[in-house]
Amino acid sequence: MQSPHEPTLSRGLVLLLATAAGIIVANLYYAQPLVGPIGAAIGLAPAAAGLVVTLTQVGYTLGLLFIVPLGDLFENRRLIVCGLLATGAALLLAATASTSAQFLFAALAIGLGAVVAQVLVPFAAHLAPEATRGATVGKVVSGLLLGIMVARPAASLMAEAGGWQAVFGIAAVLVFVLAAVLRLRLPQRHPEAKLRYLALITSLWTVLRGTPLLRRRAFYHAGLFGAFSLFWTVVPLALASPAFGLTQGGIAVFALLGMAGAVASPIAGRLADAGHTLKATAAALALGALSFALPLLAPQSHWLALGLLALAAIVLDAAVAANLVLGQRALFTLGAEVRSRLNGLYFALFFAGGAFGSAVGGWLYASQGWHAALLAGMALPVTGLLAWIGEYAGQAATPDAA
Repeated sequence: MQSPHEPTLSRGLVLLLATAAGIIVANLYYAQPLVGPIGAAIGLAPAAAGLVVTLTQVGYTLGLLFIVPLGDLFENRRLIVCGLLATGAALLLAATASTSAQFLFAALAIGLGAVVAQVLVPFAAHLAPEATRGATVGKVVSGLLLGIMVARPAASLMAEAGGWQAVFGIAAVLVFVLAAVLRLRLPQRHPEAKLRYLALITSLWTVLRGTPLLRRRAFYHAGLFGAFSLFWTVVPLALASPAFGLTQGGIAVFALLGMAGAVASPIAGRLADAGHTLKATAAALALGALSFALPLLAPQSHWLALGLLALAAIVLDAAVAANLVLGQRALFTLGAEVRSRLNGLYFALFFAGGAFGSAVGGWLYASQGWHAALLAGMALPVTGLLAWIGEYAGQAATPDAA
């Protein structure tokens, strides 16, 4: 068993953790572009088709609060592998679903199982030396973000070739293979916490109340992630409209452009390791707001408008990637014994911002139009930036700790 005082992390293991995070988190997003065909196949009414995605997100949120904290209690490798086996079983259940009850139960279980990605990130932070912890977390989060960005276009293309059932079947195989590889490659990590499960879950409120840094970082990222969710809810609708006229294949290719933003994660990690978290946070929030200003320029040229929108996607995804790592790097300095709880709370809180952004974006686009949705998207990171200004003004003489 590895000593908690002698973390070791090879380059190959970092790559494996990044790949694993991407494969796991992608399971949350496969259903999003397939809501229509899935709903028709399992007999869901059009008004209820949104449950295909909603229940996965509900499961993920519940898992963040009730499963991820187990990383502070149980041996981490076993927790990760067991979670992957459960996720694979849920994916198979989805792939073979013929009724709405079966698929919706599977969707909830997929969300619950996918939270093992958030056990992997603090696991990587534990293994990494303090001097390179931010860069290591950044690399793993890059993999996670690539999984998010690739999942939707990949699902569209696979479903076009083999049907939506094939998407979940292939995902199940990937997850089972990943479980076997991680069982062989990951070292064990036994947390030092001796709490019982009920006390562990009860302690979440204590951790939230007693950790101002967690509340600040969650607020900053809730604004950016809300903007991200709004953007990727509204932009496919705009791209399919007469203004752009893209096909589903074209929209899938456009979604892949956001992958370029993932390179910001390791850069942000290195900036955090060098003590520049506070300034880098402001830059990320400002870039998030700027990304919504670019499409608002609304040039007459169709191709220039599309190019500005593509640039906006890359800038926004880079801002989100950077700020996520900055937040995790800051939180992981607070002690190994609470890392999983901090990470679970952090994700649960900013996911609430994401749900708000997607709901508001869809409603505004339908009722007020494209520009109203873009202005709302800009307002979300601006709100975070205003909070950062207040924080900076109160801590101007304090070393970077945001």
